[in-house]
Amino acid sequence: MRVHICAVGRMKPGPERDLTTDYLTRFDRTGRALGLGPAQMHEVEDKKGGGMAAEAALLDRALPKGAVTVMLDERGKTLSSPAFSVQLANWRDTGRSDVAFVIGGADGIAPDLRAQADFKLSFGAMVWPHMLVRVMLAEQLYRAASILAGSPYHRV
Repeated sequence: MRVHICAVGRMKPGPERDLTTDYLTRFDRTGRALGLGPAQMHEVEDKKGGGMAAEAALLDRALPKGAVTVMLDERGKTLSSPAFSVQLANWRDTGRSDVAFVIGGADGIAPDLRAQADFKLSFGAMVWPHMLVRVMLAEQLYRAASILAGSPYHRV
């Protein structure tokens, strides 16, 4: 199952991009044998200043057709890392070929796009910088693949 991260904004060189790249590379290596990956980043940017609605239109175009859509949203469901790995495996095992994680911009995800989600995922009640959320998601994808592979990376 291919993994897509569809996000508003372009990561500039720096620690967030380095960490995201590192964790997605680890995910690809670990997930390959499990039928997970590769992971691909789709960055969109509204250069005309159209706000959330314009960002939503760009994100919608970036979503692969037929993908499970997962919106990262503070109002979503919080999962433990093992539960997240089970959810990822369930999507894979039900024959879904793509899952797309959507990360909005500084103002979040437009309500109409958020309403189309198959699943809403929260990293907690706190609001996180959208560039840092990419790092956190990439790490959790790698952690999920490690859990499914029986690797000691995730310790209970």
